[in-house]
Amino acid sequence: MANASRQVVWEFFGTELKRRRENAGLTQVELGGRVFVSGGYIGQFEQAIRKPQLDVAQRIDDVLQTDGIFERLCRKLIDDPRYADYFAHVVELERLATKICEFAPTVVPGLLQTKAYARAVTIATNPFRTDAHVDEIVAARLERSLILDDAARPEYWVTLHETVLRVPVGGPQSMAAQLDHIARLVRERSAVVTVLPHAAGAHAAMTGDLRLMEFEDAPPVAYTETSFSGTLVDVPAVVKRAQRAYDLLRVAALSPEASLALIESAAEDFRRCASTT
Repeated sequence: MANASRQVVWEFFGTELKRRRENAGLTQVELGGRVFVSGGYIGQFEQAIRKPQLDVAQRIDDVLQTDGIFERLCRKLIDDPRYADYFAHVVELERLATKICEFAPTVVPGLLQTKAYARAVTIATNPFRTDAHVDEIVAARLERSLILDDAARPEYWVTLHETVLRVPVGGPQSMAAQLDHIARLVRERSAVVTVLPHAAGAHAAMTGDLRLMEFEDAPPVAYTETSFSGTLVDVPAVVKRAQRAYDLLRVAALSPEASLALIESAAEDFRRCASTT
């Protein structure tokens, strides 16, 4: 579904939610209390500023007795075969974020990936998929990265574990190009990238990827991911803990200048390796 069409459906979702809520004689605060979100969230859903998660849509159906209409709309909007079910909503939030902070322990984040790197990762995790399916997933990943080219792009802060720089995904030549791409984005000030060196030892996010997103008119969220699942969290106390973990990662990382030098050095190492094979 094209982005413009998806937005139209989200706007219909919001308009219909407001109509059904008012018909039920409930304020935004009252409905929010019954579905375990704030009244402000309900207002943002109705204005199509923020998109509800599937479980919230299901609870809205239960409270308003709407025969599953909001669940069906939500499933239609997040049902994108290019993304895992647990990640589709994150993609929607990326487009709305004013600031994204990300920690990547093993793999270059999707927003920074080159086509060759993305293809190698996709094939490694989907070895029996057709080329057409792989191309579709890669195209979606590159499409996501377009937000960094937008004039209204979010602030993008990334901390990479040094492991990310050392694994030759797609081979030495592919990896050199990937690291060159990251270095270029840093020099163009499209992103601030720091590296957590191996020497740092244990760190505050040992269990997996961590992403924080902030918005103009909505509370921040945290997203964590492991190999086969992801969790989007907007509970303020938990988001605050995630923000603290990211702060600890940043103070343990190299400076931006030292990080860029390490990224460029690793790229040169891969280039030398490619030239001797």
